[in-house]
Amino acid sequence: MRPFAYVKPLDIAEAVEAIGPGAKFLGGGTNLVDLMREGIERPETVVDITGLPLDEVDELPGGGLRIGALVRNNALAADRRVRAAYPVLSQAILAGASPQLRNMATVGGNLLQRTRCRYFYDQAYACNKREPGAGCDALGGFTRGHAVLGVSESCIATHPSDMCVALAALDATVEVRSVRGTRRIPLADFHLLPGDTPEVETALAADELVTAVELPPAPVAANSRYRKVRDRASYAFALVSVAAALEVRDGTVTAARLALGGVAAKPWRAHEAERTLVGGPATEEAFGRAAEAELVPATVRPGNAFKVELARATIVATLRELADD
Repeated sequence: MRPFAYVKPLDIAEAVEAIGPGAKFLGGGTNLVDLMREGIERPETVVDITGLPLDEVDELPGGGLRIGALVRNNALAADRRVRAAYPVLSQAILAGASPQLRNMATVGGNLLQRTRCRYFYDQAYACNKREPGAGCDALGGFTRGHAVLGVSESCIATHPSDMCVALAALDATVEVRSVRGTRRIPLADFHLLPGDTPEVETALAADELVTAVELPPAPVAANSRYRKVRDRASYAFALVSVAAALEVRDGTVTAARLALGGVAAKPWRAHEAERTLVGGPATEEAFGRAAEAELVPATVRPGNAFKVELARATIVATLRELADD
């Protein structure tokens, strides 16, 4: 790990002033230190934000919640307001990592974690995320864990977060701050698809700090669920995950929220499936049609083609459970 300057600001204003070219924020939940050890991240300055007052969950005046960027994952999952109004978020957090890591991991860090693609971490392989223009050895390699939606010829890596899949389904907004002021980015627009620039992973400007995540009031979210399919029962990243919320009246779907994990470079909001669901019958056949409509643009390789059927089956199973509830 090469030498770097270390800064620990006293307040948010000082933190955003400290960020500049070659600087990175360090808070609980990021995998920045791991990436620095591997020589993948090489910041000139590390700005330690762990002491900033960003660790509260507050109710918003019009309903909903404002979650500080330094709220610990386990604390958020246990919050009674989250468990009652947004159970899918609590379940998604508890499905990720180990209890020890969740005790340290933060909301902001979870948003900013980078892919766990083995080709990204191993510098013996070409990776456009790690070195723009180098190529992507994953395209012809072992692709079992790789993406099938939103992929490009530059990158097929997946986003690793469970929490962010639930936030996508809940129409969350990310609050960020810089010396220019505060702005809010819809979670659906916060993470970017690879296109020709897979190294650009979020809509954050280089000098912006994530300060909070806001959840709007969403009555449909009270009936919500997170389902994660993985290779082992704990501490494994999703092959496919589904965050879903469903409202059914007199056998008809009146509201639906759906997002997928493990299948794209970002948390994948399933808009086509939602459009197909709303106004239709709450039946297993209808759920299957909605899932198939969402998965039409999937691009598969021999190693990950199974994900399409796995995603379809997981969507149907999750919606069926919510309809029964």
